[in-house]
Amino acid sequence: MAHVIAVAGKGGVGKTTLCGLLIQYLCEQNKGPILAVDADANSNLNEVLGVEVEATLGDIREEIAQAELAKDNPIPPGMSKADYAEMKFNSALIEDDDFDMLVMGRTQGKGCYCFVNGLLQAQLAKLQNHYPYMVVDNEAGMEHISRGVLPSMQTAILVSDCSRRGIQAVGRIARLIEECNLHPQQIGLIVNRAPNGVLNEGTKEEIEIQGLNLLGVVPQDELVYEYDCEGRPTVELPQDSPVRAALKEIVAKLNL
Repeated sequence: MAHVIAVAGKGGVGKTTLCGLLIQYLCEQNKGPILAVDADANSNLNEVLGVEVEATLGDIREEIAQAELAKDNPIPPGMSKADYAEMKFNSALIEDDDFDMLVMGRTQGKGCYCFVNGLLQAQLAKLQNHYPYMVVDNEAGMEHISRGVLPSMQTAILVSDCSRRGIQAVGRIARLIEECNLHPQQIGLIVNRAPNGVLNEGTKEEIEIQGLNLLGVVPQDELVYEYDCEGRPTVELPQDSPVRAALKEIVAKLNL
């Protein structure tokens, strides 16, 4: 069964960037093959990793929902809708050299993501035994944790910016993990985008108040911002990038 690493935090703190670099680092350490899971309805982990996504689970769900209404039904004669769905969901797995990737995506229009969350849960349960590691980039907030979408969770990495509100948000996620009886083997906090890689006293105080285990601090790096603006994959950052160096030091502290 895969060692599941769940990366969570509120929106806009850079968790997807760190998640992509974590996947790359594990591949470089010959920990693969890795199953990279973009469980965010607003999917962009593939952009960090530099891979193309042809179809998400949400896209396929919409295709199947419209299949029987279409004039040119894409379901081949003699194939059941269930078998067609299974075939399409299997094809949603993106295969790269050292990792495979599954993207949840979203359904169209109004409504919640309950159905596509269920699809993701089913696919992860089916795939978890085929990989030594599964790295999950969760959507902002606590949705997948509260819904029990993840098959298990051995390592929980909470990502925050330097603000007290950010620390408070991940503190709530940490408490939810405990309330849901997920019992990860290890759980810790990464503070991202710290000016000069240094935390101020107010942030340190809030981390203590929330009872969080600080794994490390990742400095603000304008090169990450430039790569994002230029549409370049973050995993192409130079090897001497301070973000890379900080993340490697953090991962070394984890029992992976």
